[in-house]
Amino acid sequence: MQNHFAKGPIENAILESGMEYTFLQPAIFFQNYAAAWPTVAQTGVFAEPYSAERPMTRVDYRDVAEVAAVGLMEDRLVYGTFQLCAEGNLNRHDVASLMAEALGRKIEVETLSFDEWVKKTNVPHDDDKMTELKKMYDWYDAHSLLGSAVTLRAILGREPRSLREYFVELNTQSTQQAECRPRF
Repeated sequence: MQNHFAKGPIENAILESGMEYTFLQPAIFFQNYAAAWPTVAQTGVFAEPYSAERPMTRVDYRDVAEVAAVGLMEDRLVYGTFQLCAEGNLNRHDVASLMAEALGRKIEVETLSFDEWVKKTNVPHDDDKMTELKKMYDWYDAHSLLGSAVTLRAILGREPRSLREYFVELNTQSTQQAECRPRF
């Protein structure tokens, strides 16, 4: 995928520099769901522009930040390249079930074309970025994105945060924000 390929020259420059390094390669962030959460909660529909059957690996960026802190503060990750993801290779049906648990209501799954998805989400990217985003989703549609939580678990010394836990937090935050809004 282009977004991964584009990092190659930077990694090569670091490798050739002779300096110490630690490369972190996180999976898709849980926090990407935050933008869609209000719509999913309101409509009961979770839609993305690739096959709902494709399992994907994800990670909470707070766990990635914790690993980055370990990499900066300790020597144990020096000269390592670490793919980071939480437990579970979940397809959209699995994710919708976790959303449903957090929201306490049924969540339907839809697959949109890329153009339909862009119109519904108002993704703020220029044409070049949109072309790359479409290629990424086409790749997901054809191949999935899979990983193992073994590395993240070993570095953290604990279980990584789960997507279930993240959705419960997201729902709690949304509920608290709604309760704090002034009513006129």
